[in-house]
Amino acid sequence: MSSLDLGLIGNCSISVLIDRWARVVWWCLPRFDGDPVFHQLLGSRSGDPADGAFSIEVEGQVRTEQSYITNTAILSTRIYTEDGSSVEILDHAPRFEGRGRMFRPMQFVRQIKPIDGRPRIRIRIRPVFGWARQAPEITSGSNHIRYVGDGMTLRMTTNAPVTYIRNETWFQLDRELALFLGPDETLTDHPVKIAHTFVENTEAYWRGWSRRLGLPREWQEAVIRAAITLKMCTFEETGAIVAAITTSIPEAPNSGRTWDYRYCWLRDAFFVVRALNGLSDLETMENYLRYIQNIIALTEGGHVQPVYGIGLESALVEGTVDLPGYRGMGPVRTGNQAYEHFQHDVYGNIVLGAAQAFFDRRLLRPSGVEDFRLLEKIGERAYELFDKPDAGMWELRTRARVHTSSSLMCWAALDRLAKIANELGLDPKKWRARADEVRDTILERSWNEELGAFAESFEGSDLDAGLLLAAEVGLVSPTDPRFVSTVDKIGEALRHGDHLYRYAIADDFGRPETAFNICTFWYIDALARIGRVEEAREIYESMLACRNHLGLLSEDVDPATGELWGNFPQTYSMVGIINGAMRLSRRWDKMV
Repeated sequence: MSSLDLGLIGNCSISVLIDRWARVVWWCLPRFDGDPVFHQLLGSRSGDPADGAFSIEVEGQVRTEQSYITNTAILSTRIYTEDGSSVEILDHAPRFEGRGRMFRPMQFVRQIKPIDGRPRIRIRIRPVFGWARQAPEITSGSNHIRYVGDGMTLRMTTNAPVTYIRNETWFQLDRELALFLGPDETLTDHPVKIAHTFVENTEAYWRGWSRRLGLPREWQEAVIRAAITLKMCTFEETGAIVAAITTSIPEAPNSGRTWDYRYCWLRDAFFVVRALNGLSDLETMENYLRYIQNIIALTEGGHVQPVYGIGLESALVEGTVDLPGYRGMGPVRTGNQAYEHFQHDVYGNIVLGAAQAFFDRRLLRPSGVEDFRLLEKIGERAYELFDKPDAGMWELRTRARVHTSSSLMCWAALDRLAKIANELGLDPKKWRARADEVRDTILERSWNEELGAFAESFEGSDLDAGLLLAAEVGLVSPTDPRFVSTVDKIGEALRHGDHLYRYAIADDFGRPETAFNICTFWYIDALARIGRVEEAREIYESMLACRNHLGLLSEDVDPATGELWGNFPQTYSMVGIINGAMRLSRRWDKMV
């Protein structure tokens, strides 16, 4: 069961969310973190479901079928009517190589084709600017409509009757139509002809990209869909990777846990890069390294925020806007207070995200000594802060502790720096000694003998799912009895059915009411590492069953109902799909 029955199209420049009935309900401009000119996902002030949406309705419509064109980001929606008529709507954001560069305009294309019968349709395009505060001035010509706002103008170019679209008139669909919505620019040829060229080239791009992935033997369709989704969450211009495409989808009904995730968390981005690296996609890492190097230069080796804007913006001031919210559940937030937090795991995430570039000989520009010297500044901060209180990976707003997961990632930074130094022929002793010191401290101060597990903070007595990463990053062996015991205790305390909560204690908003999907995937990984592989496979299959009809996951799930909650699609969750398959799949040579 899912109310987030949405499909994502994108081209690494823009992203668009489309519901089961082919309504565009979310599109932010000019970037992922911009003004949602289509905002119906978060409601409208009028209450009219057509406001803030781009709708294509079929008279007498009774059901839909929706799917992606195989191994692409092109979405097909078929709408069927009471009298047997049907229509196909094909949506894509153009992405393909041309003239020596990637063509990824701030534009998406809708193709409408009659399939059976004599369907009648109505097209309603109602963008709003300034977070739904400003209705556009509308002008039109023979083949286009312009939506003019303060500082932004959109142009819809089409071979459909412009008068019918402006007046939202029902009319008979007797031929293929194409609608281009994007910048205020003219097309150079007939809309249908250009649409065919664009969709064919875009299909060829995504199929070629998918074809190069190094896939596991099992669950390939799930992995390919997750990989394409992660790719669409990258902002190619800068290399940034957003945590999700949306803002303010609540983590649980009426919980007030509504956050803006349209920014680059260095923690989440590292996991995305690592997952795509595991599938042999190096381009995302290379682009992200450019972003990270700019972050390091921006901070000059000092304090690093856990999150930045996709254009390196450091101030992401949190505020609210006057929209009803997802299913009427506000508040709707912009910005994110997390930019003010001290989250010390960020230093480990930076080094881990950059480490492969020192070892991988396929890269056009492998990292060298100069890059290492920049990373050493990050390592100095990791060593300085590993035993200092912070907000932790769960971004607690009113409580600071020495979180074990933060210290763990600081250790990972020091450990990888020692390995990189050795690879470069430099003396690794300094970083190895520091890594060993930090490891010893973590093992001593986080282990709770009475609990029989590592605790979520130094000298603490609670559990959290972040402890499951201890074996994954290599602090301890998965066969270490302390880690095995920790996995067992986390299962007892945080597992609800086949789902895992982040923690069980109350935070700033009370006790969590939904399970956090990436935590379940971490638990799956930990189970497999300690030898409980069949149990891990069963839970993994149950997580796949929680995806929506197009194979996408949000941040959270209600264990009781299977309903998806939280921002969508969540990169963390899509990473879990990939990592789970790579960990659990049977080997190729054992199956063919």
